[in-house]
Amino acid sequence: MYILNKSKSDMTKAEIITEISSKTGIEKVDVQETVEAFFKVVKSSMVGGENVYVRGFGSFVVKKRAKKTARNISKNTAIIIPEHFVPSFKPAKTFVEKVKTGNKASK
Repeated sequence: MYILNKSKSDMTKAEIITEISSKTGIEKVDVQETVEAFFKVVKSSMVGGENVYVRGFGSFVVKKRAKKTARNISKNTAIIIPEHFVPSFKPAKTFVEKVKTGNKASK
């Protein structure tokens, strides 16, 4: 697993809102409301067990994790982790290809 360090190329939500506002000419407040509404829709859909598909970008999917037995090493006891669901993101193939070719050009 790779852990990316925070650098100048990383963007925060506030920076995304600023960029969208400057590119579209829409007020920052309106862009912020739209972005927040998008995140709320994605979250509520996934909480309800629905997946969200954005063509050309990727899929926000709910993955089921099976029940399993784990160990608490400090007490040397078994712990049962019940079946649960976790959010996941799977990028679209076109998005992955653009990132691969874009990162080669920037190095």
